[in-house]
Amino acid sequence: MTQNRMSKSRETPQVRSDVLQGTLDLLILKTLSLGPQHGWGISQRLQQVSEDALAVGQGSLYPALHRLQRKGAIESEWGSSENNRRARFYRLTIEGERLLGRELETWRFFTGAVERVLACDELEAPPALAGPGSDR
Repeated sequence: MTQNRMSKSRETPQVRSDVLQGTLDLLILKTLSLGPQHGWGISQRLQQVSEDALAVGQGSLYPALHRLQRKGAIESEWGSSENNRRARFYRLTIEGERLLGRELETWRFFTGAVERVLACDELEAPPALAGPGSDR
């Protein structure tokens, strides 16, 4: 994966590799929910849809694919790519669909929590967390 840097073509900041690492499985599962794809195609799809913000290198992508395959979330088979090259195509399994649902729920919970923290403009604790004797 690419380190935090600006893309030359669009001035789009790229996500740091350690941030992307924690979400890579989710991104792969989501991509494969749209249909079977080979590794290069998954990487290209993520980069295109994210408008170049997410660049996933082979050194991150293939270990994640193997990890998901060991979990039973994806399966693979050999086939021919668009340019008639032999390529391993990955597809989501039923377990992968379930995992995608759980991962999406966790992601939405997490990003909602982060958004609430970033939106907070005061230093005081929210009412639910205010201690005894507070004005809230």
